[in-house]
Amino acid sequence: MLMIGPPGAGKSMLAQRLPGLLPPLDAAEALEVSMVHSLAGALRGGGLTRRRPFRDPHHSASVPALVGGGLRTRPGEVSLAHLGVLFLDELPEFQRAALEALRQPLESGRAIVARANAHVTYPARVQFVAAMNPCRCGYLDDPSQACTRVPRCAVEYQSRISGPLFDRIDLHVEVPAVAPADLALPPPAERSADVAARVAAARAVQRERYARSPDGAGIRTNAEADGALLDAVATPDEGGRRLLAEAIERMKLSARGYHRVLRVPRTLSDLDGTDGVGRIHVAEALSFRRVIPGRSAALMAG
Repeated sequence: MLMIGPPGAGKSMLAQRLPGLLPPLDAAEALEVSMVHSLAGALRGGGLTRRRPFRDPHHSASVPALVGGGLRTRPGEVSLAHLGVLFLDELPEFQRAALEALRQPLESGRAIVARANAHVTYPARVQFVAAMNPCRCGYLDDPSQACTRVPRCAVEYQSRISGPLFDRIDLHVEVPAVAPADLALPPPAERSADVAARVAAARAVQRERYARSPDGAGIRTNAEADGALLDAVATPDEGGRRLLAEAIERMKLSARGYHRVLRVPRTLSDLDGTDGVGRIHVAEALSFRRVIPGRSAALMAG
């Protein structure tokens, strides 16, 4: 997920709350996470942890810091966030090489570190969350603080992120500025505990679905399904298929983008508690896709 919005809109706060919406690690997951942290010398107290990791490296992080490596090969941030959340704030400020090095782990769920003296594979199945301002100054849509270089400022800033990396991000969410009056509003009707319960129920449905499938061994969530298995469980109804076919042409979706779009409506359907994937789920999933920079005057135009 990529959140785009002005400074102070709450992007970092939202990312930090995400682990609290995820169910605790089960015994097997806790062992996986603890083994990675033990290799990095970051296992506190020597015991297993049931809390999902949350890693938020600074944008000055190097390639070895993010994906692993170094003189004494160690797991990087993407592996230390295994089965949890990897949050990159101010995404365009990261080194281009470091961001490009994340493409393979995000796609495969594994970080492969090849050095002259070592060839190591670490698990790296993460929820990748990033945040960025819409332009360098951050106030693209604020008339009172508008940048004098619109829209070039936004296009240049957002183009620091390559198209292939954008293609690996399922959800592009615009986070609007928070007005002072919004802070005085009553609390939302749905509590975080209610959302967490729905997430846990949807994950339980997914785990059971893949446990029943002969091709689903070891798969826990829709994010891990691919190929024929994904087609079998996520193909939408007739209306959804027509909408998806139209979107492929209009949005110029790649094969990777197509399969990523399939996973999102399947998950939306699981959250709704429905069996099949309908047109409404496909439409909502497509609303989260954005045009890759360079194909439009501005990414925010969507």
